[in-house]
Parts: sequence; structure tokens; C-alpha cells
Amino acid sequence: LWRFGYSARLLKTNRFRTAASNTSFPAVWMLLAQYSGRIPGLFVVVKKNRFFTMPETVEDKANLELYSPHPEVRGMTRLNREAFKRTVVVPVLKVKKEIVNTLLRSLKHTVLQRPGLKRVVEDPEDEDSRLVILDPHKIPEFSLGESEQEVLKQLNVRPEVSKYNLELTYENFKSEEILRAVLPEGQEVTSGFSRVGHIAHLNLRDHQLPYRHLIGQVIIDKNPGITCVVNKTSIIDSTYRNFQMEVLAGESNLVTKVKENNIAYELDFSKVYWNPRLSTEHGRIVELLKPGDVLFDVFAGIGPFAIPAAKKKCHVFANDLNPESYNWLLHNCKLNKVDNKIKAFNMDGRDFLLGPVREELSKELQLLKEEQKTSFHIVMNLPALAIEFLDVFRHLLAGEPCSTTGLPTVHCYGFSKHDDPAKDIQERAEASLGTSLDGRCSTYLVRNVAPNKEMLCISFQIPADVLYKRPCPDEGEEQAP
Repeated sequence: LWRFGYSARLLKTNRFRTAASNTSFPAVWMLLAQYSGRIPGLFVVVKKNRFFTMPETVEDKANLELYSPHPEVRGMTRLNREAFKRTVVVPVLKVKKEIVNTLLRSLKHTVLQRPGLKRVVEDPEDEDSRLVILDPHKIPEFSLGESEQEVLKQLNVRPEVSKYNLELTYENFKSEEILRAVLPEGQEVTSGFSRVGHIAHLNLRDHQLPYRHLIGQVIIDKNPGITCVVNKTSIIDSTYRNFQMEVLAGESNLVTKVKENNIAYELDFSKVYWNPRLSTEHGRIVELLKPGDVLFDVFAGIGPFAIPAAKKKCHVFANDLNPESYNWLLHNCKLNKVDNKIKAFNMDGRDFLLGPVREELSKELQLLKEEQKTSFHIVMNLPALAIEFLDVFRHLLAGEPCSTTGLPTVHCYGFSKHDDPAKDIQERAEASLGTSLDGRCSTYLVRNVAPNKEMLCISFQIPADVLYKRPCPDEGEEQAP
């Protein structure tokens, strides 16, 4: 294995094992490949100067690396597609063209299955024949196994494996293979991204930054529909929930259209917050609502909770402090024809709770009867700060509740790096509310944000003794002299 440039340290890493499994490149084959061309009778003897001959010195160099671009691309920072060309030796069978399809079916586990590569090529020496390319990883030493030989015998095909010079180009490699070949050996490779319409959003590590423009162009090349790649250059602003970004490749148009849970949204990705990884959570909360329920969305963004709730015939009050988010919220309400079902606000979240939310709850809860089924939900999706807003609910309303079943349910999001994130979120919520939530709340793990950092949702019905400020027994009475 040392002959192939793999260090002992790399061989021990999970990254190497993962790469090996992903490319179906067993270590045993690498060892066998070292001896290719050295064992007498190992390969079929071919005529001199035939088109698929290859010098022995090339064959000795792991000639079956179908999944590795040319090694000279290592360290490239400006994409040169031509530099990825390489020629590798692969095994082929010469077959009469009329039985090619039958052979492909019979040897489907042995024939090359690499996307983007032809399995059948012309035979330049015989127009009535074709060359069927076999998977070199499944034909050790270019020698067919007994089962393959039996298939060929039944089809009256000579079981002789020849060598073919297969030319590979940039187009034949996957994005992860290209980036693994370019970035420093052993370094983490970025091939994943968040897709927001035509935009690919990356979070590059420091060691990847010198290659950022190349990475961006590779992602555009390898992902149809992606025409712009951006990299986040700062943490999310806790006030407006957007972040600075750099366009790495493609067009600079950051106004895009997305579809989530069968609802279309339009947005300027550089000015508002949008995370495609939250689609399941948006759907989960909306699923809890029934037609006629009331939803207060405190940090509404462009409407991923509010708009589907309105489409479900709920009464929706949606708010966001970011003027851009507010404008796109109004735009998306019209786009989805629910602008007459949503009351939108551009306020600080605390002011929204103390103003429109308190006013609406004071009015609606007084009218609510025991037998009525209307539920009130308050969504607070600002995980960096939302828990700090829970103290607003302390004595938000005055008087007595007409029905405890109608008390609002809060869905509050937060981040936690604690060993027990659910306990951490609950304790922080209790501290803001000034009461225990034991047996009165549930926590839901939304997603893993980063190593040792979780995003959770805590849901609870606001206790009556927290929500209501009861008047003193003698309040309003004159004091006795």
C-alpha cells in the first residue's frame, strides 16, 4: 500500500475507509494490482500495436483508478478542466453486436456500471463486433471467474479479456472525487451544501478557503439547476437572522424561488433567513393546527409557519422585525393568495407579544366557552434568543381564565450544547417563566446544528398562574378610616 502513496496515518482514518467503501475499491485489489503484468499467463496476450495496448510502466501504477482524477491536479485553486484527463486500462470483452444486450443482462453485476461512462464501445477492427467494458474491480487480474466463463460459454463468446485504454475527462468524475483530488491529502472535502432555489449555500472551513472559487464552480458544473454558489462569511445576525456571504461562482442573483411542503416562496437570500433543513419542522407544527385555530408567529420570517397555517384556514398573526423579511412575508402572502387571512406586523418580538398578541388573547379568551374547540398557538422560532422572551408571559393578561383548556400553547426554539439538551432547554424556559414545567411540557429534537450543538423545540401550555395577573381581593375598594 505504501507504493500507492497512502500514509499509515491516512490508512487508519475513518475518512479513508469511507472513501474506499464509497468507490468500491477493496484493499485486496490494490495489492493485486501491484503485480499486474508480472505473472506469466495472467493476461490475454494481445497483438502488438493494437489500440488497447498500454506500456507496462503505466499498468504497474494502480491502473484501475477509475474514481481518481489525474494526480497532478492536487493543489489546483483555479479550475482547469483539461488537467483532469487521464487514461486508464480496463478489461473488455469482444462480442458480436447482435448479442450485446443479452450479454449485458447476463453479466450485469460484472459489467462497468459507472454513471457517465459507456459500457459498450465500437471495435475499430471489426464493425460487426463491440467491446463490452467490465468493472476492473470485479475482474481481478483481468481474469474471469467460473460463473462469468460459464455465461460466455452459453452465449458462445470467447472468454478472453483484453485491455482497453479508457480516456477519462473532468465530466466523468463526481464533485467529491474532484475535490478530494484537488484539496490537500487528508483534509476534509466539502461536497454537501444547502440548496435554496438556484443557489447553493456552503459553510467552508478555513483550510478550504483558498479553493473556494474552484469548489463553487465544480458544484455548478455537477448540479443541474445550480447557477450561483455562496459561502457564509459571518455568523447569523441575532437581530435580523441573516448573514454576510460571498458569491464564489456563477451569477450574483440572490433573489430566488423555493418550494416547501407544496407551497412556493420567493426571497432574497442575502437579506432574509431561510433554512431548507427546517421543512420537516415547519410541517410538524402546522400538522398540530386545526381549521379555526389561532396562530401567533412571533419571528415569522417570510412565512413558512404562517402561510401553510393560513391555507389550513387558521387565523394567523405573523410578525418579523427585519423589514426585508416583513416585505417578503407580504409578497408571499399575496403569492399564495392568503393575504386576507394573515395580519402581518413589523415589530420587535417583545412588543408584538405585549401588543397585538395580548390584545387578541384578552378579547378571545374572555369569549371562549368550555365546549369550544379553538386552540391558540404561539410559535417562537428564534433559537438564539427566543427563550429569553418567555418572561413576557408572566402576568400578560389580567383577570381569570374562562377556560383552562383554551390556554395558549407555546412552541419555543432554542440551541443547547448541554450533555442533556432537553433538560437544559426546560430549565432555561422555567427560569424565564418563573415556574416549573415538570409534567407540563414536551421537548423535540429538531436537528443537529454543529458538533455538540442541538436545536430543540419545547412545547407547553402556559400555566394560568403565570399568564394571568389576578386582582387583589380588596383592589378598587376604599380603605376603611
